[in-house]
This record gives sequence, C-alpha cells and structure tokens, in this order.
Amino acid sequence: MVRRFRGESVQKVDAKGRVSIPASFRRVLEDCDPNWSDGKAPELVIVYGDESRDYLECFTIDSANDVDEQIGRLPRGAPARKKLEKLFNGQSLPASVDETGRIVLPAKLRQKIGIDGEAYFIAMGDTFQIWKPETFEAQDAEVEEALEPLPPGADVWMLLDRAGPN
Repeated sequence: MVRRFRGESVQKVDAKGRVSIPASFRRVLEDCDPNWSDGKAPELVIVYGDESRDYLECFTIDSANDVDEQIGRLPRGAPARKKLEKLFNGQSLPASVDETGRIVLPAKLRQKIGIDGEAYFIAMGDTFQIWKPETFEAQDAEVEEALEPLPPGADVWMLLDRAGPN
C-alpha cells in the first residue's frame, strides 16, 4: 500500500531557509524511503523546475524512483525524455529531513518562488508542494474559477464520476 500525503499547513521559514516539514508528511517520507530506519534522516527529492513553476514539488524516494522508471522507458534521445530528464534530474535537489523535522530550502529556491517568512505546504497524494502562501491563494482562486461549474447544491465528489471506471 502506497502512503499518501494528506493535509495542508503554513510553516515559518527562518533566515537560513530552514522550515519544518509537517509531522504527518515526515511519516510518509519515512515510510516511502527504502533506506530509512530509526535514527536516520528520511530523504526526498525537491523538483524546482523551470521559470513557469511557482512552487516546489517534493517527491518521496519511492515516488522519485517511479518517475525515473517512467522516464527511462521513453526512447533515449527523444525530445520528451530530454525535457523530462532536465526537469526531473537537472532541476531538482536531493534533500533530507534533519533530526528536528526540518529541511533547508537554499536561497536560490526561496528566491525562485518568493518565499521569505512563511511557506505553504499542500498534499498532492504521492507528492507535496511548497508555495509562497499568497501565490498559492491567487493560483487556487484561478483554478476554482476555471473549473466547470457544478450545478447548484451539487457535491464536489461528483467530479469523481467524470474520471470513469478504474
């Protein structure tokens, strides 16, 4: 069974770029790191991507390995593979959670997404994202506005019906 990230949180970022990972996220990172054991630091991969990305995408080691396998199935030299390798391997950073539950976001990454005093964490299933809180709020409002409106009184769970059978 694959563990999934759940929830959202706003965390303080100190002057050195240290930020606490939500405790429930840390448990998922531990469970999805094949090299983790008590007393060791769980690892993750932070994908910062190109200039069009306003957030950092954080992958567990298991999820990162899955993505690497998918990229590896593409033909060597294919444009899609080159683009994905650049994004996922070249524009990423291996990281580990320290003994106090924090990671260090280098200045380059903080500047890229505009984080200064706070970071917004949101679970995305097998990954989680780190945003500048104000950027996330603006982007989230745009997404909500762009979604096909549901009929009055409809339950958002109806959207799953559109996904079709498994």
